[in-house]
Amino acid sequence: MAKVQQRTRMPSGSETVVLERNSQQEDIKVANGASSPIKAGQWGRAWEVNLFTYVGVLVLLTACPLLVLYFYIACDKYQCSLTTPLLEVYYGEATLHDLWLKAPAMTAKAWKIGAIWLAWQIFLYVGLPDVFHKIIPGYVGGVRPGARTPAGLVNDYNVNGLQAWAITHIVFFANAFYFHWFSPTIIFDNWGGLLWFANAVGYAVSIFAFVKAHYFPTCAEDRKFSSNSVYDFMMGVEFNPRIGKWFDFKLFFNGRPGIVAWTLINLSAAFKQYELYGHVTNSMILVNVLQAMYVTDYFWNEHWYLHTIDICHDHFGWYLGWGDSVWLPWMYTLQGQYLVYNPVQLSTFHCLAMWMLGLGGYYIFRAVNRQKDLFRRTDGNCLIWGKPPKYLQCSYISSDGKKHQSKLLLSGWWGLARHFNYTGDLMGCLAYCMSCGFGHLLPYFYMVFMLILLIHRCLRDEERCRSKYGNQWDKYESLVPYRLIPGIF
Repeated sequence: MAKVQQRTRMPSGSETVVLERNSQQEDIKVANGASSPIKAGQWGRAWEVNLFTYVGVLVLLTACPLLVLYFYIACDKYQCSLTTPLLEVYYGEATLHDLWLKAPAMTAKAWKIGAIWLAWQIFLYVGLPDVFHKIIPGYVGGVRPGARTPAGLVNDYNVNGLQAWAITHIVFFANAFYFHWFSPTIIFDNWGGLLWFANAVGYAVSIFAFVKAHYFPTCAEDRKFSSNSVYDFMMGVEFNPRIGKWFDFKLFFNGRPGIVAWTLINLSAAFKQYELYGHVTNSMILVNVLQAMYVTDYFWNEHWYLHTIDICHDHFGWYLGWGDSVWLPWMYTLQGQYLVYNPVQLSTFHCLAMWMLGLGGYYIFRAVNRQKDLFRRTDGNCLIWGKPPKYLQCSYISSDGKKHQSKLLLSGWWGLARHFNYTGDLMGCLAYCMSCGFGHLLPYFYMVFMLILLIHRCLRDEERCRSKYGNQWDKYESLVPYRLIPGIF
């Protein structure tokens, strides 16, 4: 990922590693010769698509919606057993058509709930300027600049996610304990019907973004077309599609409908567990609290998120439009759903172990990201673990032909592994899953998926950085040789 600027350079184009020790600077040559900066437009997804990639895209477009539906059927009809439906088909006790008949029905009530939810989040995003940054010490909200795009633009964003999340949850709790406009189990009770609504939204916004990119793009220079329209539809063409000045598709769909709903979905499951069994298990409390920590952390640091891979490098297509509308809310909340069908009361030791694993993962995740944010904000003029930071001085060229400077941090957590924040993230994921006990595979799908996703993201990020920084990135990898686990991987 691109770090902040620095103007310390060696003659004849060679880059430098800057090591600050006891207020003294020592410049070390990185590599002789050209730095091989990226060519114009080399950020983001692929330009050309081979047959293997094309087949992979078709598989994902087909399999992902069916997989979400299968997981719902497994929970709703088979007590969250992933194997029982398949075994029934294998032994001839049922057909695939029989499984399809167990799919949830489309209901007018679910579509009404979904439409109200989407309109509410749009209002909170566009229609309600952030005031939290004025009244909460340390919170960074309001209008904030994003990272530089491939075309050299720096977009402003309306950062008010914490406010939207807080207002939404205040309304939910006020309703649950005072007004009683609707049942707090409303999400769980209409989960199947909402799946159809979410799919409709995911496909509608993906198709709209695809058409918009061709005929009325926000920034034509930030588009990226490949040789394959199916790939373009999935991975996106426009970098930052917008309606008007403030409705940014990537920021809204990445964070608002799905992530704001994440904690509400878990709360609805907890209320449902209480309704069915008369109590809420410690495992359900664990899942609610640990995942709520992750969600509130996301919104507290939404300004920092503007500089992550999703905003800085991904184009907006089906991958984000459908993924954030359907995959995130249905597949990231499997633990809460599972515990409704299979309540688990953990032993004291097991419960404490999960608290420690989850809190430890969160601490690492936050500490690693905080170091990078501090380093970026101060242009390297800070202390990392009590010492001036070490960093690699690099340069890159945006598609407008301008040259920019970056620093790649080599100190603290970032000196242990190139993606140590993902390591903390995975520890938290494991805590969510293990809080559900060991009776079924379904709650562990999240851990398997996140492991694959984050390793793939490591590879994507490093390939992009290698294209961006050239042989400077090779030097960085030699200085920080491990990705996730020091000494192992």
